[in-house]
Amino acid sequence: MDINALKAFLAVAETASFSVAAEQLHLTQPAVSKRVASLEEELNTRLFDRISRRISLTEAGRQLLPRAQRMIYELEDIRRSISNLNGEVNGRLTMGTSHHIGLRRLPPALKRYSRNYPEVQLDIRFMDSETACSAVLQGDLELAIVTLPTEPIANLTTRPIWHDPLLFVVSTEHPLASCRRVSLADLVSYQAVLVAKGTYTQRILERALQPLGLSLKIGMATNYFETLKMMVSIGLGWSLLPETMTHAPDLKVLDISELQLSRTLGAVTHTNRSLSNAAQAMVDACLEDAAPPRDGSQGEDLIRG
Repeated sequence: MDINALKAFLAVAETASFSVAAEQLHLTQPAVSKRVASLEEELNTRLFDRISRRISLTEAGRQLLPRAQRMIYELEDIRRSISNLNGEVNGRLTMGTSHHIGLRRLPPALKRYSRNYPEVQLDIRFMDSETACSAVLQGDLELAIVTLPTEPIANLTTRPIWHDPLLFVVSTEHPLASCRRVSLADLVSYQAVLVAKGTYTQRILERALQPLGLSLKIGMATNYFETLKMMVSIGLGWSLLPETMTHAPDLKVLDISELQLSRTLGAVTHTNRSLSNAAQAMVDACLEDAAPPRDGSQGEDLIRG
């Protein structure tokens, strides 16, 4: 079976478009159509229904999709394993990261990495941490540098890199900003602007509040911390932000002794797939940049789901 034909099939299936698939594969649309037609001829069945410019998988196409994905993933894993034998750091590295980490944590490591390994073609995709973990599971990403899951996920290996304290903040003009002491009950009586429900960061806060019987009044939600910081600064509510973002003249950090929260940022890879030299070098570059945990503990290097 032609591997290029399978890749064309997967691209069309994932994009529901021959033209978009052609762009992704750097081919012409007729070339993609020819490869899919060749695969259909080999299997003696139609893989796509084409109705009024809409592309959808036939039953045969739906049956082929997961198997084709596994075949391509296995082939890529074989290539990585063989390529690693020569010890060279080159090739293409497809990785995901969050906007926050991309802005606040990665730049020094990326600068050094690109200088040390100019032969690597970096394909960095910005997305939510939860989406990036799913993409690693599906084989769409080799590596994710993200907020680590709050619970182990089967077939994912995580490696802690940065300890990331989370602080409660309000605008300097917020009623709580002038209070000498603020309790959690005081805090949750006011409206909050937070990351979306279901995110790892939101889960950390919800789990901490649940035993205390406290609930949140969430006015607005966004997964962009820079936007949250802006909304807090103009008085739209309190928020929970990474410590690295709280040093601003229009923000007041609240000292709430009842609750000390933090999260862990790090690398996520697939447990059952070989890590390329390029990906390992990226993890090492981030580790080189990371500061030790505040409590001095080293923690557990690897957590296997």
